[in-house]
Amino acid sequence: MTHRNGAFSEPRASQRDEPAESVPLHLVEELVAAAILAPSMHNTQPWRFRFEPGGQTIELYADPARMLRFGDPDGRAVHIACGAALLNLRLAAVVAGRQPLVRLIPAVTERLLLATVRLAGPCQPQADEIELHAAIPGRRTNRSPFSSRPVPAGILAELAQAAQREGAVLHFPDHQEAVRLMSLARNAERQLLTERAYRTELARWAGGVRDREGIPDAALAPRDPTGAAPVRDFAAAQPGPARYAWFEERPQLAVLATPSCSRSDWLHAGQALQRVLLTATLRDVASSPLTQPLETQDAWLVRDPQSGFEYPQMILRFGYGLPVPHSPRRPVSEVLDTVHIQGTD
Repeated sequence: MTHRNGAFSEPRASQRDEPAESVPLHLVEELVAAAILAPSMHNTQPWRFRFEPGGQTIELYADPARMLRFGDPDGRAVHIACGAALLNLRLAAVVAGRQPLVRLIPAVTERLLLATVRLAGPCQPQADEIELHAAIPGRRTNRSPFSSRPVPAGILAELAQAAQREGAVLHFPDHQEAVRLMSLARNAERQLLTERAYRTELARWAGGVRDREGIPDAALAPRDPTGAAPVRDFAAAQPGPARYAWFEERPQLAVLATPSCSRSDWLHAGQALQRVLLTATLRDVASSPLTQPLETQDAWLVRDPQSGFEYPQMILRFGYGLPVPHSPRRPVSEVLDTVHIQGTD
């Protein structure tokens, strides 16, 4: 079980509030290496980490240089991405035998500081934490066509439970509602593509050969001959001939929502998103985001009229598809800073 702040709510027999010994820098680097495998919009990787040895604390910051000025002007997607990285960091810490004590938005005056993780301990990882941690390198955003094979109800229930553990709700719309959401996505994308700033952002972050950031050609979606592909249209980022493929006729969608829409809720949504995606990875279920409606002024339309009052944070597509390559990541050395303690080498 977890608190809404991401710290474990049930004490464990082997855990203590203070670590028995200082956390070595190589372990911090391993934790951050796991964190940065989280997904982010257009693979912008909008995070930075800072290790403070005196407090045995890793600080998580938003990186303003990697924010999407048009696609994410309020920073919601940045917070969700950093929340996903935080979930990875928590899992890596527990598997390394350190209890992660998390504080979200710890300093109101320091807006870029999103969370602190104090590495207390020791603690004994649970079996599900070990499994989820092992799934981190294998998680992919799969924009390829999926088969018509439905995801079993039992797995959908697991995904919903994963979201609930992080304080979010995962809804699975019926066919009629899924059709409505797909229509919203197509309309939103047509609207976005009329904006030069949007097309410029796509070209900046998607297409071509990439080895550090962004979405390489190999990870982009093909186009659907019907024009109804349940994935983002990156044609603006692909100057060459388009690839075409037939997508599934009835995409299986899910909507991740939170009870309110504060910056903390965005971070909770990111942690819930990553727990859902890792759970799907363990069950060999592929996934991809479908968030275009949430990037417009009509984001409120994503909420199912029949559901309670809540705030949609992500639309997800699930199914079974062929394996796809991973998107690149920057090295840990570029995203991790360490506070130097006076008198040490």
